[in-house]
Amino acid sequence: MENNDKKRDYQICKRCVMDATDPDIVFDENGICNNCKDYFEKEKKIVFKGEEGKREIEEIVDKIKKDGKNKKYDCILGLSGGADSSYVAYLAKKWDLRVLLVHVDNSWNSEISEKNVHYIVERTGFDYCKYQLDWEEFRDLQIAYLKASVMDIEVITDHAIKAAIYDIASKNGIKYILSGSNIATEGIMPKSWVHTKEDLRNLEAIHKRYGEIKLKTYPKMGLSKFVSYILLKGIQNVAPLDYIEYNRKEAKRTLQSEFGWEDYGGKHSESIFTRFYQGYILPRKFNIDKRKAHFSTLICSGQTTREEALKELGKPFYKKNELERDKKYVLEKLNLSEKDFEEFMKLPIRRHEEYGTNERIYSLLRRLKVLYTALFPRASLPL
Repeated sequence: MENNDKKRDYQICKRCVMDATDPDIVFDENGICNNCKDYFEKEKKIVFKGEEGKREIEEIVDKIKKDGKNKKYDCILGLSGGADSSYVAYLAKKWDLRVLLVHVDNSWNSEISEKNVHYIVERTGFDYCKYQLDWEEFRDLQIAYLKASVMDIEVITDHAIKAAIYDIASKNGIKYILSGSNIATEGIMPKSWVHTKEDLRNLEAIHKRYGEIKLKTYPKMGLSKFVSYILLKGIQNVAPLDYIEYNRKEAKRTLQSEFGWEDYGGKHSESIFTRFYQGYILPRKFNIDKRKAHFSTLICSGQTTREEALKELGKPFYKKNELERDKKYVLEKLNLSEKDFEEFMKLPIRRHEEYGTNERIYSLLRRLKVLYTALFPRASLPL
């Protein structure tokens, strides 16, 4: 048994680069894992390619314009400064949509991210709303999550973004939220590596246990509000990148030539904290290297090869001087000493479910989403 377990620890999928650091991974008799099999199932159901995709997205854009008639905006788009959301802004401009751009700022933007947001806003001419999170509240949440010793610290950013955008959409009578999410670059992510972003009960339970100040302005979206946005307000997520032949490298080249956009490096590295979280906290404490999921997705979508991915994974996420720079910046901004941070890193790992959670309900909603997507493939629920 011990030898079999040891062999499993080092087994890597023969098609992608996922391995047993995903505790739920399953290999078939040919050494192919469930993650890349699931990718192709999702691609088959959700992604529209070629002429079919062109027809589908044209119909969707026409419907968005029709429903936006006599309103100030056709749709809303959360803009991070990253490649995916920036490219959706580029497409929306091409399609002549009237877009309200929203940037939710948690005070961790890199300089390049700030520039990219500015370039996109300036050169699309879209109206722009910056939603500034209160830094003291956000910092208190981040410290609470470090004390809670749970894996998905990014929940607090992603929850705030969704809550803010849905609230702004609702107040402006906007029915469509354009999303940069896509199967081609995000189709693989083990469930054990993330937690449900909408799970306000879990967030509040962690903050109640470890937080020190009240969350007076932090945007929240509980289960009842979440359902009301969908069922009563009729707000829908639209993922345009699933209707085109989306290639991230080509998208970046287009953004650079059209908007003066700058590449910021790795996926989600437009945020300094996210870069440090994915490049240092996750691999060191939780033995999770999200690059494996990111590269595996690109392998499955034909945007890189397994050999190239393995070569990149053989390199450290950080160059030494860059790690020291980011670590110093993060600790100073969070007002943490090296000793305090190391104590957090050594705490026993705890599952999100050990705190209050609505995960079972959201799991049910995700199953319903599968049915909904089959019936209405042109719009997706935000789960």
